[in-house]
Amino acid sequence: MNEMMDAVKEKAKKIKLLALDVDGVLTDGRIIYGNYGDELKFFNVHDGFGIVLLNRIGIPTVIITAKKTNIVKRRARDFRASGVYYDHNKLKIFNRVIKKFKLNEEEVCFIGDDLLDMPILKRAGLAVAVPNAVEEIRACSHYVTKNKGGKGAVREVCDMILKAQKKWEVAALQYLR
Repeated sequence: MNEMMDAVKEKAKKIKLLALDVDGVLTDGRIIYGNYGDELKFFNVHDGFGIVLLNRIGIPTVIITAKKTNIVKRRARDFRASGVYYDHNKLKIFNRVIKKFKLNEEEVCFIGDDLLDMPILKRAGLAVAVPNAVEEIRACSHYVTKNKGGKGAVREVCDMILKAQKKWEVAALQYLR
């Protein structure tokens, strides 16, 4: 187990971009539809703050999701995501993102939970699944978070990246005084 975590930490040291799925990762996977066509999702404030901490040290975050919604755009704006991309062919978007940010695949961490995410997880330098992910996604990931999607899983990964890169104190300095 320690050897596996050591390998995950080595991968985390190389990360220059965090890419996220939404439903089941940034949320617990539930979607609530109102009578007037509105859609509600539950986001975790800890996840958003973890992304803010990554941004603070220069690691941008992008969202790669299949479903286009205004709620996702709004949440991305809240934590200052560097981009929100919509397409069922997530690998096509992933390729565009790494080209745009001038990165190698090994410099990207992707967190996913369902089969649409598998093509990216197989290519990302640090492939992460949430424990509520489907079995095939957990099996092809380098790391499975302790926290569930929408319940702090993204924050767990943000903290792991910051600590592996020895930038935790820099990112959180103003709060640790």
